[in-house]
Amino acid sequence: MNNTCSLPDAELEIMQIVWQCEPPVARSTIEDKLKEQKQLAPSTILTYLTRLCDRGFLRVEQQGRKNLYTPLISRKDYLSGESRRMLDRLFGGSLSEFAVSLCDSGIKKEEIETLRTMLEEGSL
Repeated sequence: MNNTCSLPDAELEIMQIVWQCEPPVARSTIEDKLKEQKQLAPSTILTYLTRLCDRGFLRVEQQGRKNLYTPLISRKDYLSGESRRMLDRLFGGSLSEFAVSLCDSGIKKEEIETLRTMLEEGSL
């Protein structure tokens, strides 16, 4: 599985839906949930699902006339990789530069306290 690549926004939207559902997820379920956000042609959704399978993010199995999709990478693992890539790309791997930027962005004091508590408890 190639979990080192970043997903384009449209494919990430599909993965977010798959991660929210109990696997395996029927294509019709993905289409229904996506309709709540935006209208895409079924053929476009199928193209995205095929790409996600080709990239190793999803496995597809056919059950009768249904295609069922199972994630091969967890949301947590994907976000961990994306976070590391963002940290490296934007801040040269410097966590302190990221923290300064985060504070400059208007992060709330409560959010900073939550991060501090998580760090102190070792839950990060």
